[in-house]
Amino acid sequence: MHPFLDVLRQQAVHFGPGLARAAYARGLAVTQRDGTTRPIPVTATPVLLDAEEIHRRARLSAHLASATLKMTRAVLASERREWLLGGLSPIERALTERTFANVTRLATTRVDYFVDTQPRALEVNATIPAMQGYSDIAAHTFIEHVARHFGLPEQALPALLAANGSNARALYDALLTGYAAERDGQTPRTLALLSRRHDAQLTEQRYLCARFREFGVDADVVHPDEVSGEEHFEVRGKRYDLVYRHLFSRRLEETPAPWVEDFFGTVPGRKAVLLNPPASPVEVKTTFALVSQALEDPALAHAAALTPEELEAIRASVPWTRPFRHGPGRGPEGTWETDLVARVAAEPARFVLKRAWDYGGRAVYLGRSVGTPAFEERARAAYGESLSWADLCARAATDTVGGGFVVQEIVETQPEEHLLCEAHGLTPLKLHVDYSAYASVGLGGQPAWGGVCRGSTSEIVNIVGGGGVLPLITTEVASQLLHAWKAR
Repeated sequence: MHPFLDVLRQQAVHFGPGLARAAYARGLAVTQRDGTTRPIPVTATPVLLDAEEIHRRARLSAHLASATLKMTRAVLASERREWLLGGLSPIERALTERTFANVTRLATTRVDYFVDTQPRALEVNATIPAMQGYSDIAAHTFIEHVARHFGLPEQALPALLAANGSNARALYDALLTGYAAERDGQTPRTLALLSRRHDAQLTEQRYLCARFREFGVDADVVHPDEVSGEEHFEVRGKRYDLVYRHLFSRRLEETPAPWVEDFFGTVPGRKAVLLNPPASPVEVKTTFALVSQALEDPALAHAAALTPEELEAIRASVPWTRPFRHGPGRGPEGTWETDLVARVAAEPARFVLKRAWDYGGRAVYLGRSVGTPAFEERARAAYGESLSWADLCARAATDTVGGGFVVQEIVETQPEEHLLCEAHGLTPLKLHVDYSAYASVGLGGQPAWGGVCRGSTSEIVNIVGGGGVLPLITTEVASQLLHAWKAR
């Protein structure tokens, strides 16, 4: 354990509550349906990684995200297109069929990992790969509060913050690079961050816009019902050159916005450049399952034009993942199974089932958690009754809602001791911690992406559904802070 963590555990009582209050004030919060907010807890105990390891994980994620986009395009052009299209909502399907041939750039994606001996990629996020703002708020507020408590001179803070990196800056650089690629090297004057009203992550979006304005582009959060314009993307008479979508396409079915739906139907956008374009099938977990399967299926890898670097990234980091359907196939050890569903049903402790197109962890079933309240609640929500693992496997194998299910070999992780900070004090908890790394696809280069870490008492980690954000701090920055403490 890094000695910095020992000092933090001793001193957190002095800076922890202030850290929580400041992070909440900056936007580390969930916006609820009535417009009120609740804080997302932050820990006084960060995740420490060498800067080079953070960069390595970003490079790994770039290969995985690229492979996943390629696989999406290959499947949509094949006789298996219904594997991806079948789980989409009507508007998602219509937009995919209308635009996906033109989707070659994704300004930002996020690959979620659990880490055992090395990072194990669980899925790729491309619809709303959020938390760039949350991660910056947690890390920067942590550095500021600890540095001041440790007696570091105020003038030393900017260099320390810069050394730790910024996902908000990387997102900004990705958006401007994508815009320049579509507009002959030009720079946008205005940027609209498009989201629904009272979006759960609205405070994060406002934080991002404030940062973008500091970086040099006039940015605003806008909502679908505000947008109009015959020739331009306009809100209350103001034109926007670049639109960053932070809106699930299917939300337009709940609250129709014909102008925005039509706007989403042109990639990269006619009235403004649209980044990220709707990309639901990239995130459908069946796509990720096929990425995993490409390691043993040369024809599939060839159809997706996967490079040796992409195949090596898959081999090194992706746990065995497959579409969950009856039929023969190779199991996680490479042995031939006459029926993969039967194999999975016989060994619940080894596998997890996930609905192919869903989010928020609502349809994730850990075989080893059968009988727990969380498992029972999810089973009843999906099927109206309590189910054994074998019964759940039987139902899931023929369930076509959301494109059916995928099965993944479980990644073993151990809960870690952390100190959760809230305005009223500290709470020691054992948390399951994940690691998410950002990456861009099709930009010709990668911005200086970092990562974000979440912690939860549940093995299914989701920030909106509970848990907290752990500051991701480089060991280099941690060593400087520790030196400041020792020099007091």
